[in-house]
Amino acid sequence: MLKVKLARFGKRNQPHYRIVVNEARDKRDGSYVALVGHYAPTQVPKTLEINMEEYKKWIGQGAQPTDTVAALVKRYESGNPFPEKKDQLSKKAKAKVVAEKEAKESAKAEAPAEVKTEAPAEEATK
Repeated sequence: MLKVKLARFGKRNQPHYRIVVNEARDKRDGSYVALVGHYAPTQVPKTLEINMEEYKKWIGQGAQPTDTVAALVKRYESGNPFPEKKDQLSKKAKAKVVAEKEAKESAKAEAPAEVKTEAPAEEATK
């Protein structure tokens, strides 16, 4: 049975994957029947290129994509496979902001309102 799967290439800690059509029981990085695309997750920005005509041709001939390849194809078809992430504060920074807000609120609550107290009337001398 043919599978559409990832074959790993590249240096240690710098993977680059080829999307290939291969026999299911063959070695991951061995020879393959057809090259369909490539994926480089460590590049900035990440790159994903798939020849959709080839991919659909092999799927039509009975090749089964792995879960990872199916997810990558779905991302590729969306038009923007790796959208920009918004900058967010770290958990530590968020906790600091919350603590500052709570400190301000508690300072307001604890601050005594101006209380007007009248001095006790001195008793008239007899």
